[in-house]
Amino acid sequence: MTTNIFSYVQTSIEKNPRYRFWFWQIGFWLFMCVVGFFTVTLWYGNVNSNNFIHSFMQAIIGITCSLFLHQSFNFLSRFPLSYRTAAGLTLVLGIAFIWTLLHMQMYVQLTGFEDVWLEFGGWYFSGIFIFLCWTGLFHGIRYYELLQHEHQVMLQAEATTREEHLKRVHAQSDARDAKLKMLRYQLNPHFLCNTLNAINSLIEIGESSKAQEMSVQLSEFLRYSLDTDPSTKTSLSEEIDALNLYLEIEKTRFDERLQVDIDIQPQAEKAVVPSLLLQPIIENSMKHAIAKSETGGWIKIEAKVNAEKKLIMTISDSGSGKEIPEIDFLKAEKGVGITNIYQRLKALYRDQFEIESHMPNNGGLITIISIPYEEAVEP
Repeated sequence: MTTNIFSYVQTSIEKNPRYRFWFWQIGFWLFMCVVGFFTVTLWYGNVNSNNFIHSFMQAIIGITCSLFLHQSFNFLSRFPLSYRTAAGLTLVLGIAFIWTLLHMQMYVQLTGFEDVWLEFGGWYFSGIFIFLCWTGLFHGIRYYELLQHEHQVMLQAEATTREEHLKRVHAQSDARDAKLKMLRYQLNPHFLCNTLNAINSLIEIGESSKAQEMSVQLSEFLRYSLDTDPSTKTSLSEEIDALNLYLEIEKTRFDERLQVDIDIQPQAEKAVVPSLLLQPIIENSMKHAIAKSETGGWIKIEAKVNAEKKLIMTISDSGSGKEIPEIDFLKAEKGVGITNIYQRLKALYRDQFEIESHMPNNGGLITIISIPYEEAVEP
């Protein structure tokens, strides 16, 4: 219980400036009483009730005088330092003089020793010293509390700044995720229309089993596409599995006209990539190369990790036999899928990626994507 009371008093003193003032005020004058008892009363052997009363009463008078000093110093705090110093010294000398007169007169009345006035100079000097000590303590505590207050204000400002920074980071992260989702959910209607038309054609010619198989493949691909979080990454091996869902649909459409060659380096299979990153490029090859060629063609997907720890993915096709313009990913405004790739990579990797395309002499289109190599964590 005593510990709880002590903790309560300590907490009250720490939190309330008024309590702190009275704590050090009473403590200072009690200390003066103890020092006076051992250096004067006990030294001269005048241990009696009158001397005890005198020591106690001089502390009461000192508290009263120091309260006036406290109010005066608070008032003087608005003035320049030179003025405060001169006025403060004058106040200390005056208050010490009054305090010395009062407690000497009380001493004469309690003890009847009139000759004490002959030692006025010594008593006055000790009074000046006591009130100078009180003044030093007052200003020391005052400036200490001002520093503590400024420190608290600074900590609060830092906390507010940190909180605002975290809010901005969260806002930027939310905006980035929203942008990625918007980009990922811009499904190419060309692919859906062609697939649905192909399913309808299969139904019309009585190929119900193939139409059903194609519907299942489309369902699996769309489920993967819509369920995958665009702000996360997946291993390249899983990405190729998802890409195969799309290619199986296209193989059903084009049958033997479409040949696919996938060559993935074992180390590259463990790399993490944005989900459905390659599908728009493959779709572009299907649209501009395979679909426009009477004999069909081929698509090749390669991936490797170079010495600089970059994942290099190369997608090439056989072309349609017709010249098509190269894709400028920085300036492309047409083609949602292709532009999507650049914007997603920009959002995820900032300036740590490269993407380019060019046409070889034998036709077709080669697209090369380079991103930092990150190895997938096995569950």
